[in-house]
Amino acid sequence: MNGGSPSGFINAPVTRTIVISSALFTILFGIQSRSKNISWSYQDIFKKLQIWKLIVSVFGFSSIPELVFGTYLMYYFRVFERQIGSNKYTVFALFSFTVSLLLQVLTLWLLKVPSMNILTSGPYGLIFSSFVPFYFDIPISTRFRVLSLNLSDKTFIYLAGLQLFLSSWRRSTLPGVFGILAGALYRLNVLRIRRAKFSGFMASFFSRLLSGPTTGSDASSATISTRSRRPPPPAQFRVKPRQFALKHQHRRLVEPGEESISALVSMGFERNAARQALLHAGNDVNVATNILLESQSH
Repeated sequence: MNGGSPSGFINAPVTRTIVISSALFTILFGIQSRSKNISWSYQDIFKKLQIWKLIVSVFGFSSIPELVFGTYLMYYFRVFERQIGSNKYTVFALFSFTVSLLLQVLTLWLLKVPSMNILTSGPYGLIFSSFVPFYFDIPISTRFRVLSLNLSDKTFIYLAGLQLFLSSWRRSTLPGVFGILAGALYRLNVLRIRRAKFSGFMASFFSRLLSGPTTGSDASSATISTRSRRPPPPAQFRVKPRQFALKHQHRRLVEPGEESISALVSMGFERNAARQALLHAGNDVNVATNILLESQSH
């Protein structure tokens, strides 16, 4: 489904940071069977006031199998960061983490079961929140049958999510449900959250913090990330690609690369529309994405 998109974490520095953090926290607290230290209960939060567990639990998984499925899903869902840009994706991630975590804490307070760890740890909020745009926005590209079952390329993502959802039974299902709810609230644009983004200064700070030293292919990612911090494109970019082409036929256009076209196609745009948008965006994937999104809104 997204096999044609750029490999690795190109143009997805936020996802890369979360994946690396999850792996480090899981391995660190998994040494000598200490993974239970980041599973939290009512007593931990409301009696012992171990707030640090809330922070650690956002990233660290409770087990290596959960880490494997979780990082696979986060790696796959990097397409959403490429689609909306790292700035807005950071807002999406923070909103998903915050809403999911608050609902989990509220559940612990209402249930008040001191002797039972009912919630598992890990970035469940972000992972299951991402299933909402995955369901609505990612098209099916391949369909096939296995025995009498009709399957698609999206089936494997749903199966990986189901495995993670049921990995610890009720300890994992509750964070999963709250993550889906957070994704639904974001899609419904509660408090106009979909319009929120960081200021130029904050975006620049986080971009440098997340990107770090860049060489080779990573340099192109840093360039694109820097471009994504520019102000919204001027009015002439906010028209349909075909109309834009008619207005600017005198400009010399450079044929876009196959990798850039595939990146837009993986987001659900038609190939020809993606090519036209890239032509008039100077092969800038972020600007081309803005062109396509604006054309769909008209």
